[in-house]
Amino acid sequence: MPNKHQIMVLFTTLLATLIWQYQAHADAPPDYAFVSYDEGLRRAAKESKPLFVYFGRYGCAWCDWTNRETFSNAELRKLYTDHYVLVYVDAESGKRLTLPNGERITEAELGTRFRAFATPLFVYLDAQGKEIFKAPGFKTMGDFKDFDHYVADGHYKTQKLMEYLGSKK
Repeated sequence: MPNKHQIMVLFTTLLATLIWQYQAHADAPPDYAFVSYDEGLRRAAKESKPLFVYFGRYGCAWCDWTNRETFSNAELRKLYTDHYVLVYVDAESGKRLTLPNGERITEAELGTRFRAFATPLFVYLDAQGKEIFKAPGFKTMGDFKDFDHYVADGHYKTQKLMEYLGSKK
């Protein structure tokens, strides 16, 4: 039978876990026009815009931090809304998607295809859905601005990302 101290430790641990999970919900950032992956592919082809795909998941503290610290910036929101078709993928969802070729997959299977084994993961695709590059982990506003210049200005067509970033110094 547990003593009072053991019960208190268990209760405190459970309470701390519940509070952490509540705070680290990490849905898509608010005030962004994120669409599903299949809708994003259709829109990108129609609008001739690259895709910005954000792989996140419920309970991801780094996703939550990125949303609060980076995606809350109005300048970044305008930049990405203007330059990209924005897609949010719940890396653990069982939601089914229909790809342009008619294939039906879940968001989790899509995450496996892009190797989204840890979140957040940000994937940039051209208007035809071909991968340009991916960036894992927490990113700052400066990182996202650099990535935007690399993609939106077409530098990815002639340079690797690290070459481009190195040439900026």
